[in-house]
Amino acid sequence: GIADGDINSLKDLDKLVIEDYPYAVDGLKIWFAIKKWVSDYCSFYYKTDGMVQEDPELQAWWKELREVGHGDKKDEPWWPKMQTREELIESCTIIIWLASAFHAAVNFGQYAYGGYSPNRPTGSRRFMPEKGTPEYTELANNPEKAFLKTITPQLTCLQGMTLLETLSQQSSEEVYLGTREDNWTTDKEPLSFFKAFHDRLAEIEGEITSMNDDGKWKNRVGPVKVPYTLLFPTGEVGLPGKGIPNSISI
Repeated sequence: GIADGDINSLKDLDKLVIEDYPYAVDGLKIWFAIKKWVSDYCSFYYKTDGMVQEDPELQAWWKELREVGHGDKKDEPWWPKMQTREELIESCTIIIWLASAFHAAVNFGQYAYGGYSPNRPTGSRRFMPEKGTPEYTELANNPEKAFLKTITPQLTCLQGMTLLETLSQQSSEEVYLGTREDNWTTDKEPLSFFKAFHDRLAEIEGEITSMNDDGKWKNRVGPVKVPYTLLFPTGEVGLPGKGIPNSISI
């Protein structure tokens, strides 16, 4: 389920252990599309590692991100030093992935899965009953009634549904990954790189649709026949359960 070019980028990961894993299959394709775009763009403006090291604005941004944005973790040994072009590319890829595709995958399906409160209660109001108690007898004889007594009360359920619906909405002004205004640069090469990124995402949309329609992949639709579209790059207004915005906006 992974394009040949993406497999070549996987290095030590030759193939997924679970091939029928929609989030992983679609996510890896999106990840490598992002990384290719970032690599092309950064390599155009930063020809050498020295240019990364000598860019005062870039270094100030990285210092603020690490020491202010993540001040509690600023001394951790795993931080990239931002001394090479590869560190810049990898760091930007991670940031873009988290703010776009990863967020879309965990956010825009919330209402579909959790809008019905018993699917994902926000709390439990009773402990698991002990054997020999009336509560245990009720659980054994009428588990649905016991469950509804235990989970979130009605008003809290309604508040939770409202919140999840709001969070899962796609705006009419949404700008999706791989799309932007044409006047963001006059440099021809980055414009061509971005078009290639846009075109690759369009290809991925086709691949997602094809796999969802292929009965071979059972996990892509599940027993209720709802296709996995959370990493489909393009969305629409409302609650489509698909679409990857350029960034998080609440």
